[in-house]
Amino acid sequence: MIRRTMLTALATLSLAAAAEAQTLRIGLREDPDILDPTLARTFVGRIVFASLCDKLFDINEKLEIVPQLATGHRWEDPRTLLITLREGVTFHDGEAMDAEAVRYSLNRHLTLQGSFRRGEINTMESVEVVDPKTVRIRLKEPSAPFLSQLTDRAGMIVSPKAAEAAGRNFGTRPVCAGPYRFVERVAQDRIVVERFPGYWNAQAVTIPRITYQPIPDNTVRLANLQSGALEMVQTIEPDDIKTVQRNPRLRVLAYDGLGYQSINFNLGNGPRAETPFAKDARIRAAFELAIDRAAINQVVYEGAWTVTAQPVPPSNPYHVRDFQPQPRDLATARALLRQAGVTTPVPVEMTIPNNPDLRQVGEVIQAMVKEAGFELKLNAMEFASSLQAATRGEYETYLIGWSGRVDPDGNTWTFIHTNGAQNDGKYSNPEVDRLLDQARMEQDMEKRRDLYARAFQIAIRQDRSRIYLWHAKNIVAHTARLSGFVPVPDGLIRPQGLRLQ
Repeated sequence: MIRRTMLTALATLSLAAAAEAQTLRIGLREDPDILDPTLARTFVGRIVFASLCDKLFDINEKLEIVPQLATGHRWEDPRTLLITLREGVTFHDGEAMDAEAVRYSLNRHLTLQGSFRRGEINTMESVEVVDPKTVRIRLKEPSAPFLSQLTDRAGMIVSPKAAEAAGRNFGTRPVCAGPYRFVERVAQDRIVVERFPGYWNAQAVTIPRITYQPIPDNTVRLANLQSGALEMVQTIEPDDIKTVQRNPRLRVLAYDGLGYQSINFNLGNGPRAETPFAKDARIRAAFELAIDRAAINQVVYEGAWTVTAQPVPPSNPYHVRDFQPQPRDLATARALLRQAGVTTPVPVEMTIPNNPDLRQVGEVIQAMVKEAGFELKLNAMEFASSLQAATRGEYETYLIGWSGRVDPDGNTWTFIHTNGAQNDGKYSNPEVDRLLDQARMEQDMEKRRDLYARAFQIAIRQDRSRIYLWHAKNIVAHTARLSGFVPVPDGLIRPQGLRLQ
């Protein structure tokens, strides 16, 4: 009897070990926000969505737009887009992914209260169901970036039945048409998904289960990878690359990204914008001139990032080559504060996501701006909570990154246009709006780049609406037992093709 009990216990342990061996555990830098593609805005959330929610289109490692839920597209005229859809695709609840579901999802992105997708596709006038596998999208005016918007959350198609049943709680149990379906979420601890047997590209998905674990501390995240508690981490710091390279059981890849790190200013969102800092561009100019981007990059990131003054990275053809960071100039910074007539030290608060490297960045900036006449207070917050606070206007300045998009519109319009969904600071300039709207319609690359250059000169240099600091690299590390990872510049971890030995 005792022997049988022991054998049963051993068998149970073996099954548990086997199940654990079939789980890919991925360490994330933060805990994602809501898992609703219409309402979400975090980069780590996009990593989870890569397993849950397929899009109409995706991008590949060459930044080419490729079909995903769609099979192709054709512009019938500059304002009319025809999209054909895959046969036999079902949502995780068994409902058909068809043209009506596409129409529902795009209209949901456009109209749901609080949607962060509205500004991305607001040139859309209507969606017509041509037949079950064909939709026709009509635009208000020609839009150069529209198709690229459908390669991210605006192109994610949700189950209409599930979305209607759940309402605004859809993000607590999302139902899409991705390779994995949602299992559970424990806030600040884990998100678990399991392979969806009915996935349209099932042969490309071999790992039964993925567990995403938010670990804000870089050192702890790396230690978990080294010990085998994780098989993959979304990112490590540049100074940890050599440590990983020396470990024969691990692999690391560093490659250029599409995004940026910036300091967002609250210029008109509630009582926290009623400060001299928010009302006077000279004070904000002084703040920026007190910052040495290259020194921050060297001290915190060993010089691995590319310092910048704009939201478009150098690898993008729309990067404005002549728009470069101004060098640190304490004398001019102090003179600007005198011209503004403020008493020094000028008090300013900066909200910072609570992870070690960004806290260090904040401390370096704190020391730098103090020399010019600022007293900077740092307010470290859990990342998703900091985003919610920013939306409510509960901040003065905010150290915040953006993962980036292929088209420059995805790095600009939603943040510095008056109607931008992620314009948390409520910056507004009619001329900047006009230039950004015109850039959306312009098809000629040089003319479009010139429109961005003119918008940057006003929004960034004249109005000092925010400070762009650097463009980072994506640095992904994983166990040598994992193969098939494709480094796409957007930094997402796509599960298709991944194999765990």
